[in-house]
Amino acid sequence: MTAQQPQRDPIVILVDADACPVKAEIYRVAERHGLTVSVVANAPIAVPREPWIERVVVPGGMDEADHWIAERARPGAIVVTADIPLASRSVKAGATTIAPNGRVFDEDTIGMALATRNLMDGLRSAGEATRGPPPFTPRDRSAFLSALDLAIVRLKRAGFAA
Repeated sequence: MTAQQPQRDPIVILVDADACPVKAEIYRVAERHGLTVSVVANAPIAVPREPWIERVVVPGGMDEADHWIAERARPGAIVVTADIPLASRSVKAGATTIAPNGRVFDEDTIGMALATRNLMDGLRSAGEATRGPPPFTPRDRSAFLSALDLAIVRLKRAGFAA
């Protein structure tokens, strides 16, 4: 007789939506896999009217969307964000964390990402002219789709429900 594995929480996708360029891709992948998506922003944004897509409008305070997402980040959740501090909080909570360009943040990479972000922030505060992020490209979109599909497959194999 084999012991039954405990039921795991369902896979959910939490989207830091204010400046997310891959929302349409997230919706397509989530629909294909039967996943729930929470689209979180400080102001109302248009989302498809689907029962599996939740639009969350948080109060307008600084970082309120980040706080909402971080409170719900957990193993089995996929957080989509370009915000490095939110990515760090999500990784610490055990969530799979992916930037819109396909970069996957994990315990091995988040420290360097935070250090780089803090260095650049310090340079800007000191008046140094720094470049912004590179333009979003079709290659970034493709890398994101690959990373999202791989994350979902890994979570399903780990026993999380779709």
